[in-house]
Amino acid sequence: MILKVLSLFPGFVESFFSTSILAKAVEKRILSYENVNIRDYTTDKHRTCDDAPYGGGAGMVLKPEPLGAALAAVGADQFRTIYPTPGGRLFNQAYAEELSKEETLIFICGRYEGIDQRIIDLYVDDEISIGDYVLSSGELAAFVLIDAVFRLLPGVLSSESLEEESYKSGLLEYPQYTRPEVYQGLRVPEILLSGNHALIQQWRKEQSLCKTQRYRPDLLEKLKQEGKGYGFN
Repeated sequence: MILKVLSLFPGFVESFFSTSILAKAVEKRILSYENVNIRDYTTDKHRTCDDAPYGGGAGMVLKPEPLGAALAAVGADQFRTIYPTPGGRLFNQAYAEELSKEETLIFICGRYEGIDQRIIDLYVDDEISIGDYVLSSGELAAFVLIDAVFRLLPGVLSSESLEEESYKSGLLEYPQYTRPEVYQGLRVPEILLSGNHALIQQWRKEQSLCKTQRYRPDLLEKLKQEGKGYGFN
C-alpha cells in the first residue's frame, strides 16, 4: 500500500511514520509513504496557505490553490482521497477494512476552520469523522485512520492477533493479564492459569459479552438485529 499525506507540518507526519510497528511495516516494504508539504505548492514569498472565510466568521480556511496543486501533483484524481473532518461519515472497523483493500490512499490534513469546499467537491472521495468531537490538528485524525488501516495489511500483525481484537466479532475484547500472578493484592483469574483452553475461551467470551453490555450495549443490540445473540441476556 502507498500512503500520501498532505500536511502543513511534514515534520509531524515524518515522526509518525518513523516509530513503532508502522516504521517496521515501512522497513519491510509492506507499505510506503509520501510526505507532502502543502506549502511547497504556494506561489507567494510568504508561502500563504490560508485566508479568511467568505461571509465572515472566526478562524481561517485553507486556500484552494496550493492544496489543489498538491493534490494534482500526487494524482488525487486517480486514487482514493480522504479528508478527515468532524462533518464526515463516522469511522469504524468495517470502514478500516474497506480502506485496507486500496493500493493507494491520499490523506488531506486540515487545519484551522477546515479547507475550501471546492477542494472537497473536486478531489475528495471520503469525508471521515473519527468521533463526535473537534481537534485542532488534521494530522492526528489522519494518523488514527492510517493506524487502523495499515495494521490490517498482510504481514503487519499475526492473523491470530487480528482475529481476537475488539470489534472483529462485534464485541469488545476481553481483559488481558500477564506476569506477575499477584499485583498489589490483585490476582490473575485462576481459570487463565488452568491450562484448559476450552474453559479459557468460554471465560473470554463471557467477559467480552459483559464488557460490551457495560460499555457498548448498542453493539449488542446491533448483533441481536443481525441474528447474532451470543446467548447473552
